[in-house]
Amino acid sequence: MKADIPSPSIDKVQSYLNKWDSLENYVMQESSLKKLFTATYPTNESMDDVLIKVCALNDFYSTKIFSPFKMAKHIVDLKIDERLTNSDYSLVNEIALVKMNDSKTINFYSFATKYCSHHKPEEYPIYDSYVEKVLIHFKRVGRFAKFTKEELKNYIRYRNILIEFRRSYGLEKFNLKQLDKYLWQLGKDYFYNIYNY
Repeated sequence: MKADIPSPSIDKVQSYLNKWDSLENYVMQESSLKKLFTATYPTNESMDDVLIKVCALNDFYSTKIFSPFKMAKHIVDLKIDERLTNSDYSLVNEIALVKMNDSKTINFYSFATKYCSHHKPEEYPIYDSYVEKVLIHFKRVGRFAKFTKEELKNYIRYRNILIEFRRSYGLEKFNLKQLDKYLWQLGKDYFYNIYNY
């Protein structure tokens, strides 16, 4: 890990957003997912619709959903559309917990954040290990908030921590999707050797 992680600022965030916009593969991937989630299959009532969204996310993000069918069935069974419309953030933790067989439940938390985010990107920020590392780093050096690593897996708490991060560093001009892009790229730049995947 590099020690010289630059402090968050409007200029730094904007620089990373400009970098993101220059990366054709990320831009096209996000554009494809936006079309899939908001235009082609905006609801979550049909197994066909949900399964194709689960498979696309799993492929693009390498989220390791080893049974897309079970995840899709779980999402359909939860009847999530009204809750998504109402920005019910507790939904993420419910989507994340999937019973894979009679005795084992697996927590696909990062996937669940991505699934909700692709329906409402400015309301549901994405969680992943790079973002986690950046938030923990700035908690230590900037003390913008008090939280434990485990609290980041409670989605309502996680979202509030991101909002506090944004406020503490004067980044309110950026929405949560823009903050996602900045934090993920910053984490990838400075923590890649730790989480090289």
